[in-house]
Amino acid sequence: MIKSMYPYFVFNGNGNEAVEFYKNALNAEVISMQLFGDMPPNPEMPIPEEAKDRVLNAQLKVGDTDLMLSDTFPGMPYTIGTNVTTAIILENIEDTKKVFAALQEGGKVKMSLQETFWSPLYGQVEDKYGFEWQVSTEGKLTNG
Repeated sequence: MIKSMYPYFVFNGNGNEAVEFYKNALNAEVISMQLFGDMPPNPEMPIPEEAKDRVLNAQLKVGDTDLMLSDTFPGMPYTIGTNVTTAIILENIEDTKKVFAALQEGGKVKMSLQETFWSPLYGQVEDKYGFEWQVSTEGKLTNG
């Protein structure tokens, strides 16, 4: 049985910036964050200087959900993760508009906020890091 599921985002050296962005855009709490430089030293596999400030693992609390992210290790392959989509359900229309606006800063709208048959307000946005979000107000329409 699955206890929890976390969206996990991987960045290419801008993980610290991303932690701050999501902290502000989603009013998230940073639960933990370790950098590659925080790892215990291993003489057989020394950490290069350019990796020490990269995010090894960060966990953010967003409402009742956790978001995890990390940077790649320098030299490792990196592909922008448009295959990662995260759904966010909000309690009211005003919060939905606020989060959508924050996420679209520097990004692009894939589907404008609009009424749907499953939500009073729903939209899709790709943020400035290339991640896609589905932003939705909880609840069904009263007239449909």
